[in-house]
Amino acid sequence: MNKKWTMLILIWLMMFVAYLDRINISVAGPMMMKGLHMSPALFGVVLSAFTFGYAILQIPGGWLADRFGARTLLVVALVWWSVFTGLTGLAIGATMLIVTRVLFGVGEGLENGAQFKLIGDFFTSKERSWANGLFLTAIALGPAFVAPVSTWLLGTVGWRALFLLFTIPGIIMAVLIYFLIPVKPPGGVVHTPVRVKSGRHLNWKTVLEQPGIWLVFLAYLFFNVAFWGFLGWMPSYLSLSRHIDLSALGFDASVPYVLGFFGLVIIGWIGTRIGRYKSSLVAISYLVSGIFLYMAYNAHTIGGTVFALSAAAFFLFGGFGPIWAIPLDLIPDSLRGTFTGFVNFGGQIGGFFAPIVVGIIVTATHSFTGGFLFMIGGLIASAICLLILQSLSKGLADSAEVSPLSSVS
Repeated sequence: MNKKWTMLILIWLMMFVAYLDRINISVAGPMMMKGLHMSPALFGVVLSAFTFGYAILQIPGGWLADRFGARTLLVVALVWWSVFTGLTGLAIGATMLIVTRVLFGVGEGLENGAQFKLIGDFFTSKERSWANGLFLTAIALGPAFVAPVSTWLLGTVGWRALFLLFTIPGIIMAVLIYFLIPVKPPGGVVHTPVRVKSGRHLNWKTVLEQPGIWLVFLAYLFFNVAFWGFLGWMPSYLSLSRHIDLSALGFDASVPYVLGFFGLVIIGWIGTRIGRYKSSLVAISYLVSGIFLYMAYNAHTIGGTVFALSAAAFFLFGGFGPIWAIPLDLIPDSLRGTFTGFVNFGGQIGGFFAPIVVGIIVTATHSFTGGFLFMIGGLIASAICLLILQSLSKGLADSAEVSPLSSVS
């Protein structure tokens, strides 16, 4: 098999395992809140604890990938977060649980810059939207898989053993990645022409001077308000507000994530075909997703709720492929890990606050209304940033020249 596709499959499996370990706590949430006597507001802090650790390691993790190589960092990340996945099941109180989830987030925070660096190094600019979309289908299939499996394990062995069992896949992946991912692409790193003003060197300062980087940073921040609100609170919403027994849903509990998988493949493929209009594509996807989130909250039947959540997931997940192709086209080769980590850091700021804010709103109002409006507002703000970026892109292309990557300093 071609080395770049072997690499993509392996980091796909790694991301799949990462989302198994991230999402199982959402499924176990109602049982954990009862067992550890936590309010929804306190459980929101627990959910955000992961995002805090995850966020603070984004830029350092990307820098370490640029400095020491992506493969080494991915192996370390897998072993680290697998240990703290198991320790989550040993928590005896909210304080220990919060600390454990912060450290779990630190381990997963190491991975993103390294993974996107590998995609940038192995795939051309034209291929990246679809490559990202295929890679990130793991974030849809992971939750789709973990929902029924975790629900079954919760009823069979309880929430503590659930986390202990989920340490195993991460250790297996660490071994596979160490032996099967090459240190460098066999044909050499794929170079990307990066547009800057004439005579400027490509370094930290010139990258940060690009308005596009900051617009993607803000767009991903606002998007994650909705995304992590969706992932973190949707199982609890169905259980606490709609009084739906998640185990009784069976396959229906996974339908939104299955639709998210198709969204990633289809919208990622479209992003490859439309080239420079990727920002508009993502903006439209987020706006449509917000409409379906509103419909899900106002649905009067379980079937209507599942349908609307599934449609929302199609567009919510679907934007991942093209949105991650955007910064890879703005970043020089030597800084790919660092600056994809920078963009993801922005996303995790939104992801950190979203579960806390939703939890506070639910506790204060005894309703999920404000939480849904908060998530929809995040999608609208993200779409605005992306549409501004789209409007600037033509002017940037017309006024800038392509600088050779040999000028990186």
